Amino acid sequence: MVLLDPLADALSTIINAESTGKPDCIIHPASKVIGNVLKVMQDIGYIGNYEFIDDGKSGMIKVELIGKINKCGVIKPRSSVGYHDFEKWEKRYLPARNFGTLILTTPEGVLSHSEARSRVVGGQLLAYVY
Repeated sequence: MVLLDPLADALSTIINAESTGKPDCIIHPASKVIGNVLKVMQDIGYIGNYEFIDDGKSGMIKVELIGKINKCGVIKPRSSVGYHDFEKWEKRYLPARNFGTLILTTPEGVLSHSEARSRVVGGQLLAYVY
């Protein structure tokens, strides 16, 4: 099995488990980017706790689901966005104003678009969740 986009696989695992009503899911393999995206999702309140499980290889992450995700996914291609352009991207990927979050990587780390806007920093879009 060839793994082309671990973040896309992780988010599809989350949305599939969420849509079937499972209380948690296992993301395999783990990575720093996936962990950082999960941290943003946890801070906003879309998922519960998550923990890294070391299996001796690439590791796994167990994610507690709380039933608040309608949809999530990666943004391909990874587009560069300035802090003043967030509204254009919100219209493209989110269903309504002030509903959902874009997740992006910035020089200050992985942030939600609202946090990046308040810090006046741009970056590259990674994912969306609502």
